[in-house]
Amino acid sequence: MTDIDPDQIGLAPPSPAQIDTAQMDTAPSEIANQPLEWRDGDMPYSPAFGDHFYCQTDGRLECGHVFLAGNGLPARWRDRNSFRIGELGFGTGLNFAETWRQWKEQRGPGQQLHFTSFELYPMQRDEIDRALSHWPEIDAERQALTAAWPDTPEGIVMLRLDEQTTLSVVCGRALDGVAVADPEFDAWYLDGFAPSKNADMWSEELMRLVCEKTAPGGSFATYAAAGFVRRNLGAVGFIVERRPGFAGKREMLCGVKPS
Repeated sequence: MTDIDPDQIGLAPPSPAQIDTAQMDTAPSEIANQPLEWRDGDMPYSPAFGDHFYCQTDGRLECGHVFLAGNGLPARWRDRNSFRIGELGFGTGLNFAETWRQWKEQRGPGQQLHFTSFELYPMQRDEIDRALSHWPEIDAERQALTAAWPDTPEGIVMLRLDEQTTLSVVCGRALDGVAVADPEFDAWYLDGFAPSKNADMWSEELMRLVCEKTAPGGSFATYAAAGFVRRNLGAVGFIVERRPGFAGKREMLCGVKPS
């Protein structure tokens, strides 16, 4: 995801003429095998999608502002025996690591966090380790995650990271994974690459599945604010709210599924 604002000004999904034709002609297997670029030392960049994996200002702080605060967390999980978070786009695992850090600080005895992320191109262990090493605040989470991460992530990577935290990374197309996921998610992190770069991750079809899998009163948050994303989320049943974005970005979106 990028911290530049072109996704805010689009009023419709990108037309074929607006999409990089080289990206359109690239097969999924070729994208998966395309190496990451590392910018400014430890900032991963996807040449296939032409986008950074997180905000260039500070991805960890952005996670707190957009995904945690945007979903009313950690307050909403404090009185719950179990809380389920879904995420579109695991990427480096940064959102999970920061969520897990805050969860460990706030959770009570016996509470359970189930974090399920849907990722088409899972990173390798060394790539996750390099990206997350930027933040000493999540060093313990980085070490635990990379120690448990498989050599070849595929299928469903399910990690019981402590007695109160389970991470599942569903490898493959988000549309397929969300369609067969168990319902009743309490919160969603919508964190695919920018809508202008990867419109499929923001389609009405996928957003409808996300809403269907959300518990009544459940929520979503995203850094994206493109017009077609906002309309898709509203069309499938979410009550959508605009809020100030992170680090000077004008807007972000969050919302609730009516009870």
